[in-house]
Amino acid sequence: MWFTIASGNPDRSLFEVKYVLIRGETYYMKYLKQFCLILAVTCVGEVLSLLIDLPVPGSIYGLVLMFLLLLFKIIPVEAVKETGEFLIEIMPVMFIPAAVGLLEAWGTLKPVLLPVCVITVVSTFVVMFVTGKVTDAVIRIVSKKEAGKEKVPRKENDPVKAGRGEERHE
Repeated sequence: MWFTIASGNPDRSLFEVKYVLIRGETYYMKYLKQFCLILAVTCVGEVLSLLIDLPVPGSIYGLVLMFLLLLFKIIPVEAVKETGEFLIEIMPVMFIPAAVGLLEAWGTLKPVLLPVCVITVVSTFVVMFVTGKVTDAVIRIVSKKEAGKEKVPRKENDPVKAGRGEERHE
């Protein structure tokens, strides 16, 4: 009886059912292990926020700690990759409680709605501008480093130099 229920197919052999169950458990155990690792780092971040007397949330400590552990390869990326991708995929679902909280606080939010919207729009554009400038600076620095590695002697009357506003010596 349990054999038919477990396999979903009465024609399957007992070996096939055991293989499916074991393979399924291994698959789910990998996700559970990865989730527990992420949760453990988050808990360490919460403990750090209690021990360090700074106004920084424990989730930020956990995020920075996970970044450092991955950066220095103490935890390999493969150890959290699938669960991390899953959590990113379901991230929009995580915003539902926050949206419900905003709806419940509508009475408090209504008088300051316009300033909040203006601040949100302005700060979004400021972040976009600063991100663009930082990206330009990083690209410029990387280009200079790469150009320094490829020092090729140029001729005096090189048209490439002349095209950049440099004088041509003939």
